[in-house]
Amino acid sequence: MQRWRGLEDIPEGWGRSVVTIGSYDGVHRGHQLIIGKAVERARELGVPAVVVTFDPHPSEVVRPGSHPPLLAPHHRRAELMGELGVDAVLVLPFTSEFSKLSPADFVVKVLVDKLHARSVVEGPNFRFGHKAAGTVESLAELGETYDYDVLVVDLVERAESGEPFSSTMARRLVAEGDVRGASEVLGRPHRVEGIVVRGAQRGRELGFPTANVDTLPHTAVPADGVYAGLLTAEGEAMPAALSVGTNPQFNGTERTVEAHVIDRFDLDLYGLHVAVDFMEYIRGQEKFDTLDALKARMAQDVEETRRLVVQTEG
Repeated sequence: MQRWRGLEDIPEGWGRSVVTIGSYDGVHRGHQLIIGKAVERARELGVPAVVVTFDPHPSEVVRPGSHPPLLAPHHRRAELMGELGVDAVLVLPFTSEFSKLSPADFVVKVLVDKLHARSVVEGPNFRFGHKAAGTVESLAELGETYDYDVLVVDLVERAESGEPFSSTMARRLVAEGDVRGASEVLGRPHRVEGIVVRGAQRGRELGFPTANVDTLPHTAVPADGVYAGLLTAEGEAMPAALSVGTNPQFNGTERTVEAHVIDRFDLDLYGLHVAVDFMEYIRGQEKFDTLDALKARMAQDVEETRRLVVQTEG
């Protein structure tokens, strides 16, 4: 799969293509359906499927300081899109100048002049151009002029509530600590990535060494608590008891993400980029009367994690 940063990265002589446009944060199940339809349409037409997305998130440019917590960094989104069969991902730098493009100018500049769109696939609530003035209806009207068609894909709804799957829904569930619910929306466990840094070493002293993960900027981190999940380092996914919070036992103030890899005391993860998958919520953060009580609870968390990860993976 090709990855382009900016319109100038698109190869000379790029031919017709099927395009879908959006922030696609999280590449959740609703996104997967739209992207999958774009890939299917591209195969029908015998042309490449291209996803167009933006960096930074448009809201940060339009309303500075409003950048939403991100469900997945761009490299992870590209990996997930590649798994869906996408041929190229175009990340457009979203600037103040770019945000002022009218819907018609956006279509000409991106879809017509550069990607030579044959077909565009979107959800019914797709908006584009200055002040989000463009709609799927206006996109289709412009297509009559510029020789592309528009396929609109219905939203996917959560069975429990009938609410359409969305990045907003997934962020809310993650923020509430409902990582199982978030997994339902995403179609996989919610993942947090970052570099392992040195912490206070208290976990090692207690007999439960942890990897302290310095998360990427704007990451959607689950609510404070203890979770069962996986830590992936250098391609190896390992069951891990995960802790999010300020470490109230030691009167901490800095919120951290820590992972204790089960039955692995030989690991040296410092400086590595790792991924942490949150699979099940176990309990909230607590302050115990004694360190022995804390250690007993941590041992229980490890056994609960072992059971839940085996059950979920199975």
